[in-house]
Amino acid sequence: MASALVRLWKEPEIRNGLLFILLAVTIFRVVAHIPVPGIDASSLAALLNQSQLLGLLNVFAGGTLSNFSVVALGVAPYITASIIFQLLGMIFPSVEEMQKEEQGRRTLNRWTRVSTVPLAALQGYSLMVLLGQQGIFGGAAFTPWQWTVAIATMTAGTIFLMWLGEMISERKMGNGISILIFAGIVASFPGFFANAAATYTSSQLIDMLLFVACTLLTILGVVFVNEAQRNIPVQYARGGSGKVSSVLPLRVNLGGMIPILFAMSLLVTPGLLAQFFVNASTAWVSTAAQWVIAFTSNTFAYGITQFLLVILFTFFYGSIVFRPEQVSENLQKQGGFIPGVRPGEHTTKYLQWVMNRVLLVGAVFLAVLAVMPSIVQAVTGNPLLAVGGASVLIVVSVVIDVVKQVEAQLSMRSYE
Repeated sequence: MASALVRLWKEPEIRNGLLFILLAVTIFRVVAHIPVPGIDASSLAALLNQSQLLGLLNVFAGGTLSNFSVVALGVAPYITASIIFQLLGMIFPSVEEMQKEEQGRRTLNRWTRVSTVPLAALQGYSLMVLLGQQGIFGGAAFTPWQWTVAIATMTAGTIFLMWLGEMISERKMGNGISILIFAGIVASFPGFFANAAATYTSSQLIDMLLFVACTLLTILGVVFVNEAQRNIPVQYARGGSGKVSSVLPLRVNLGGMIPILFAMSLLVTPGLLAQFFVNASTAWVSTAAQWVIAFTSNTFAYGITQFLLVILFTFFYGSIVFRPEQVSENLQKQGGFIPGVRPGEHTTKYLQWVMNRVLLVGAVFLAVLAVMPSIVQAVTGNPLLAVGGASVLIVVSVVIDVVKQVEAQLSMRSYE
C-alpha cells in the first residue's frame, strides 16, 4: 500500500491529476455553502425528510439542496439531459448512428450541454414554486427580479458544476460528475452521525447494531454485484494458427443508478405535481390530486410500486445498452462464434436468454437497494437510521472506478 502511494506521488501527471480533483472538490464544497437568500433552512430540512423526490434530488445534487445553495440543483439537469439523448438513440436511428461515431458523440455531448440550460431553469422554477407553496421563503414574497436572479443563479451553478465535472473527467481518473456526487454524499456523513448520536439512547442499541450490520452488508453486496459479470466463451478462427479463445463479459449491474432514477422520477413526480392541484376548483381534479398524495405517502404501497418499477426499468435500460442482434452480427463479421451455438439468429436468441437471466439478478438487487431505507426505517422506527442504498451504490462505485483508473495509469507507466 505504501509503495503504491509512493509510486503515485512520483508520477507528476497522476499527482497533478489527484491534486486537481482535490481542488475541484474543495471548490464545489465551498460553493455548496453559499445559500440563495430568503430561504428558511429549518423548514427546508423538514420538507426534504418528507419528500422522496426532493430527497433523491438532494442525493444527486451532492447534498447542495439541503441548504438551498447557489448550486442547489447540482448536476441533476445534466443527468436528465444525458438520459433523454440516450432514449432518443433508441427511438431515432439517426441518433443511434451518431452514438456509434466519435464525431457524432461529440455532437451529442454538445447538445446535452445546451439542453442542460433550459432543463436547469425549468427545474429551478418548479423547485421555487414548490418551496414557495410550503412557506420556505421565510414568509417574504419574491419580486419578479428576485425570481429571475434566483433561477439564473441556480442555472449558472449547474453549468459550473457540469464544467467542473468535465474538467475532472479529462484527468482520466474517474467520472467527474460521479466524483462530485460522491463528495456531496461523503460530506453529509458527519452531520448524519452527529444527529444519530444526539438522539441515541441505551434502548436503541439493538437498532444501532442492526443499522451497522445492514450498512456493512449493503457495502459488501454493492461491491460484489457491481464487479460481478457473466463471461460467455467466444472463439475466433485465425487461419493457420487455429482458434483463439476469448470471453464476452455481461455485467450484472448494467444500468448502475439509472433504473432507480427512472423509477423514482416516474413514481414521485405525480405526487409533486399533485401539490399544485389540491385546491383546484374542479372537484374531480382536487380529489385525484389528494388520492395521488395519499398513495405516495403510503410507505407500503410506495415501496412495492418502487420495487416493481426498478425491475421494469432495469430491463428497459438493458435493452437500450445491450443489443444482442448487434453483438451477434459483430461476432459473425469478426469470425467469432459461441461454442455449441450456431451463428446468426441462434446466437442472438442465446445472448438474449443469458442477458435476461443476468439482468434479473441485477434488477432485484437494485430494487432491494431502492426500498432498503423504507425497510430499515419500518423495522427500527428511526428515520435517521435509514440506510441509503442508492448513496452506498454511488460511493462504492466511484471508489472502485477511481482505483481502477489510477491503477491503469500506473500500469501504463510501468512498461519500458
